[in-house]
Amino acid sequence: MDLFNYSRRMADEVNIGATPMGGANPIRVQSMTNTVTLDTDACVEQAKRIIGAGGEYVRLTTQGVREAENLKNINMCLRSQGYDTPLIADVHFNPKVADVAALYAEKVRINPGNYVDAARTFRKLTYTDEEYAQEIQKIRDRFVPFLNICKENHTAIRIGVNHGSLSDRIMSRYGDTPAGMVESCMEFLRICVEEHFKDVVISIKASNTVVMVKTVRLLTEQMEKEDMAFPLHLGVTEAGDGEDGRIKSALGIGALLSDGLGDTVRVSLSEAPEAEIPVARKLVNYVLERKDHPYIPGAAAPEFDYTNPVRRATAAVRNIGGENVPVVISARLDGNMEVNGQFRPDYIYCGQTLPDTLREDVAYIVDANVWEGKLNTYPAFNGQQLIGLHFCAADLKFLFITYMGLDDEAVACLKRHPEVVLVAQSKHPNRLGEFRALVHQLMVLGLKNPVVFFQFYQEENLEDLQIKSAADMGALIFDGFCDGILLYNHGKSIADTKVDETAFGILQAGRVRVSKTEYISCPGCGRTLYDLESTIARIKAATSHLKGLKIGIMGCIVNGPGEMADADYGYVGAGRGKISLYKKKECVEKNIPEEQAVEKLIALIKANGDYREK
Repeated sequence: MDLFNYSRRMADEVNIGATPMGGANPIRVQSMTNTVTLDTDACVEQAKRIIGAGGEYVRLTTQGVREAENLKNINMCLRSQGYDTPLIADVHFNPKVADVAALYAEKVRINPGNYVDAARTFRKLTYTDEEYAQEIQKIRDRFVPFLNICKENHTAIRIGVNHGSLSDRIMSRYGDTPAGMVESCMEFLRICVEEHFKDVVISIKASNTVVMVKTVRLLTEQMEKEDMAFPLHLGVTEAGDGEDGRIKSALGIGALLSDGLGDTVRVSLSEAPEAEIPVARKLVNYVLERKDHPYIPGAAAPEFDYTNPVRRATAAVRNIGGENVPVVISARLDGNMEVNGQFRPDYIYCGQTLPDTLREDVAYIVDANVWEGKLNTYPAFNGQQLIGLHFCAADLKFLFITYMGLDDEAVACLKRHPEVVLVAQSKHPNRLGEFRALVHQLMVLGLKNPVVFFQFYQEENLEDLQIKSAADMGALIFDGFCDGILLYNHGKSIADTKVDETAFGILQAGRVRVSKTEYISCPGCGRTLYDLESTIARIKAATSHLKGLKIGIMGCIVNGPGEMADADYGYVGAGRGKISLYKKKECVEKNIPEEQAVEKLIALIKANGDYREK
């Protein structure tokens, strides 16, 4: 693939009711109801709200045969009111439900982790090659009749792999890995190909954005090896709500869209389903602005591995590069030096004017022509100041540079000055492509200077800034190129402290720097066993000041223990109004009444020494 120039992957077209996907069709956006699927009126009204917001597919959970059969009533009611938006049935654990759903929905999602394999128990199992092959045959024996029903009814399917629900069988051979997720999917795809069933969409998701992006890259590579081109459904599971959910989703989904991958998108927010659609549409539209951009003449570094990237090796300059976490630089060109204590930037770039009063807990960057060598201040140069850089004695210098500015003179300068940190700039319509080209050229030349990415925006809406900046940074973080971010917004309505918070949120969503509590919370569906949104708000109010904890908040058991396997604590719906609490993967208390569960969670965190007062 071309790392530097945007083009969309050509996938096969899949027929899904009146709204086909893949091929030359637009990238579709969708959401999922959180109403009880037996409640026809509630499902229809929520589906209409999703459609009204721009949703092109509506998914509904189908826990059992009764729910699957009621899809007929929901579908008929929507069609009678003039709506032709395809409905998707979401099936777990019971393949009989999928058989019924295929009669009444335009598409059926099945989960390879629990379609035939038993629900995940985290048991260590061992299979001989013969036993493993017998298990694959069991899948085929059950899956092929379902495909025949789908053929007869012109029903599409989605093979939806979730990191949180890999089977113990897959785990036994591949572990909890992207390779295991890919193989879990490929087992089913190979059967589809053998049976000449083509109306297949794939999703392969995780709440961990690093796992999600790596897995989709690996899956795409494996499909190419096996001459498959099925369309891709993109999403980050359990992304959360508010700014965290938007940043996390835009980072993971945006990184893949930027490489031309993805034919439909679902942004999973722990909010009303219709709130997901505008976020997904903004993200898709922003990435598509790169279409037909001017050509970027980049050359890939031989050592770069797209499907298994590692952090680029750099020389540490003070706290930048090397093994250090990526830094946050805040641009304050208007004299405002207010900072948020929890999201305090490592450096503040002041341009031509250094403030009279300097904070001791922040370092400052000032343009080289006015830099006077004051303690805890550092000079910034541009491409026209390379001669002056040679004579500057500072132990840390910044050089603002573009890809095209990396000429012979600049390269010679960088070879002589390993203490220079590059601040990459781009005005290209595909700034990701130019930034990648710059870093790859540094790798080809053997230069170890750290790179900070300068991302410039003029947004008046914070959500727009979050979505765009996360989408622009995603691939750079996952490629292992990010030693820091300088996020600057020229809009007047967004406070500098919120811009800083967004930068820290991007780094945390990319799993490269922790600055706050991370919440792994599902978006909710008809399976959710308690009031998800109010519970998340209560848990956040009590724990948001705790730095570095991961707390899983899951509506039911489908992905609960698996998706939050790397969380420190878990809050999972166990029954209607009943909660189970987890420490890591271990359930420590079951069936707690919902009204007591948040307090019990806080008590559990305190008992393990992970709580501090605000």
